[in-house]
Amino acid sequence: MIRIAVVGDIGSGKSHIARLFNYPIFNADLEVAKIYKTNRQCFNKLKKILPKYISSFPTKKNEIIKAIVDNEPSLKKIIKIIHPEIRKKLNIFLKNHKKKEAVILDIPLLLENNLNERGDIIIFIQAEKIEVIKRLKKRDNFNLGLLNKFKRIQLPQSYKKKKSHFIIKNNFTNKSVKVAIRKILKEIL
Repeated sequence: MIRIAVVGDIGSGKSHIARLFNYPIFNADLEVAKIYKTNRQCFNKLKKILPKYISSFPTKKNEIIKAIVDNEPSLKKIIKIIHPEIRKKLNIFLKNHKKKEAVILDIPLLLENNLNERGDIIIFIQAEKIEVIKRLKKRDNFNLGLLNKFKRIQLPQSYKKKKSHFIIKNNFTNKSVKVAIRKILKEIL
């Protein structure tokens, strides 16, 4: 099984491009949302460390956002609780798909959390900053303060780009991205 990891800046189109590969996807952001909705043990831990912010189960995204924006150390505390759960879910996903030709890893903090392995194919999604900001502002939950806090815990984009085997320039049209994906798959499969 080939592990294809999609990395890049927040809002660069990683999740959309991951879907275009047509292989099973591990989407860490969706898994985090599921943890907030269904994992009472994580809720209890979050409530214990952030009693001022976390009120009732299931954990509400706006409470998590407020905790992060109001209090810088909250993000690191949340990560310590959530990331071990993501690791478990990733291991289950990989085990369940081990017979597949390839899987796609859409994990924003893949390199930061050393979730990548030696044989992974890393693809950097590059997009124009102006276009990314424009798209982020359209999101329902756009919060510049939150965005900046997440950027601070991420490795520089230049580092991610250097670590990548391929670069897809995302101009937010499917046609050019699909051509790039076909070329990459032809080379690695």
